[in-house]
Amino acid sequence: MAHTDHKIIFTGPVGAGKTTAIASISDIEPIRTDEHASDMTQKRKSNTTVAMDYGMIRLGPKEKVHLYGTPGQERFDFMWDILTKGGIGLVLLLDNTRPTPFEDMRFYIKSFKEFIDSTRLVIGVTQMDARATPTIDDYARQLAELEVSAPIFEVDARQRGDVSVLIEALLLQIDPTL
Repeated sequence: MAHTDHKIIFTGPVGAGKTTAIASISDIEPIRTDEHASDMTQKRKSNTTVAMDYGMIRLGPKEKVHLYGTPGQERFDFMWDILTKGGIGLVLLLDNTRPTPFEDMRFYIKSFKEFIDSTRLVIGVTQMDARATPTIDDYARQLAELEVSAPIFEVDARQRGDVSVLIEALLLQIDPTL
């Protein structure tokens, strides 16, 4: 039996939990390319991803899922095209405590439109314990207006089980027999 490798991309705004999510589920020590935040980002966190985060999970003895986290800052968007090559799906993480999470969602869906159109999308909303609104239903309505179909979950990026649900939902959209 041949080895099967899959590639899933995590994206979203700064501080949404991409690095944390990959670290919480990776079977290997994740590789991070963090640098000290020197711009507006430092108001949200001290370090920020500048190239990518990388982790990997084993689905079985011959099957792996490679996890790539994009930098959240738009000025590193050249990495987005590089990282999505060969990817099977996108995990969009949104931070519910940001001032305009719907604008964030629209921005990332538009930025990754070509990739999403040729693969699958799943959305995880973080920080809902810190701010209960908007609700998952509110996100679903916004998504419907964009004519995008994707499962949406409330997640804690620190919880392996929550991140696992996102990956499982993505893989099940791709291959319901998994």
